[in-house]
Amino acid sequence: MALPINIEDLVYRRVVENARIEYKADWNPEPILHSICAFANDIDNWGGGYIIIGISECDGMPVLPIKGLNKSSIDRINKELLQKCNLIEPRYLPIVEQTTFDGKEIIVLWIPGGDARPYKCPVTFPTEKAARAEKAYYIRKMSNSIRANRLEEKELFLLANNIPYDDRVNLSANIGDLKTSLISEFLYEVGSDLYKSSLERPVELTASDMKLTGGPSEYRKPLNVGLMFFNDNPDAFFPYARIEVVDKPDPTGEGMTEKIFTGPLDRQLKDALSYIKNYIIKEKVTKIPGQAEAERIYNIPYAAVEEALANAIYHRSYQIPEPITVMITPEKMEITSLPGPDRTITKEDIQNRRMVSRRYRNRRIGDFLKELKLIEGRNTGIPTMLRSMKKNGSALPEFITDEDRTYFTVILPIHNSFQNATDSQTRLKKKSRRNLTEIKELILLLLTQKGNLSSSELAASMEYTKVTSTVAKAIKELLAEGRIVYSEPDKVHSKNQKLCLTDKPNTPSQTKGRQI
Repeated sequence: MALPINIEDLVYRRVVENARIEYKADWNPEPILHSICAFANDIDNWGGGYIIIGISECDGMPVLPIKGLNKSSIDRINKELLQKCNLIEPRYLPIVEQTTFDGKEIIVLWIPGGDARPYKCPVTFPTEKAARAEKAYYIRKMSNSIRANRLEEKELFLLANNIPYDDRVNLSANIGDLKTSLISEFLYEVGSDLYKSSLERPVELTASDMKLTGGPSEYRKPLNVGLMFFNDNPDAFFPYARIEVVDKPDPTGEGMTEKIFTGPLDRQLKDALSYIKNYIIKEKVTKIPGQAEAERIYNIPYAAVEEALANAIYHRSYQIPEPITVMITPEKMEITSLPGPDRTITKEDIQNRRMVSRRYRNRRIGDFLKELKLIEGRNTGIPTMLRSMKKNGSALPEFITDEDRTYFTVILPIHNSFQNATDSQTRLKKKSRRNLTEIKELILLLLTQKGNLSSSELAASMEYTKVTSTVAKAIKELLAEGRIVYSEPDKVHSKNQKLCLTDKPNTPSQTKGRQI
């Protein structure tokens, strides 16, 4: 059976992390069975792994030229593999592909995380003296398959039946909701040997080969990840599974544009990145005297945006009906997704921009994005983001979440050369630097441009989440000065209460040529 991945990319570890691949020079049943059990237990929700038989390794990389397997041994290995896998409790069978690589025969075992974990297998195989062998649970630690200790066994049992949401069966959908054209397009793009057969076979067979279906044979249903990538409208199954990009050049909302990107996850990611690259990212080219190459600076480096947005797609929860939002202002780009990072990442880790996730929220989404080369390997996204910001001369990104980890925001600051620090209008937009006088002037400006507003509407227009003490003080002083009044002075606490400009000559609308 062909695998839904390019074998050359797999062998050379271009799309799958080192810890998820094992090379075996020859068939060695005992350690191979331990690794099958460890990958199936998938304690960290990495998405299982692969064992390549017929290739030896040195320092984690394949040894070339490869040794390969004798053709005469292939059938024997397959029979023994089935026999040994029957010793796993509960029963687990990997997906096997026999293929030719560099002119030599190899066997590739694909071992996705199992639905019935935890799994255990014999520590050693039974002998005539010991009819029943001791069985134990195995897990992956870094690039090794090891026997789980008592604490790790307890953790495995806590994970029992706790399948990541993207790998669960969707009972409200049907196999027909998986589109053959999208599946074939994906297989062609990643260079899988399944591509040609996908053009001729029923969708349910190809989907089964790709582990996109689940449930009993008489009631097969698609997995959530299949609907996320191979349905034209995932929004129908996962409300607000989309990306919203808002360009807000002015804090008042004037000139604001909003774009919404829907469709399969990989398509919406590509479309959103293309829009940002073409319409949001700006470049300055400066010719340096005596130097052949010009200096190129971007308001935001594309590589940082790509990593931040791809990570949001990967790590968000699709059980929460909220979109990924990208907000661009003259000072920064904010990318927000829900919920926040796993608690294995500490508050100090976030502050120090050192986020190494032990457990993945969406193990299958990550696999598809990696195979499409839309994200990098495990825990390399943040370093790539930091590196690209430094190289561009930009301030380092900020990572923000709350105590309950209900959201996660990545802030990418705009490069200083794209901001006019001396312009008073820009100065008023920087909410972190506004003093009382500036806030009062901005309130008058907003009331001039937008008409009567409540205090909460004023705060929101200035990009505050609530009426801060400084905003409240500014409103109080403007009322005392007679520059603004309540729309209903006799009902100060009315929910319909608005603030209005008076006819005083010192309001922005009546002071000709005044600089705000």
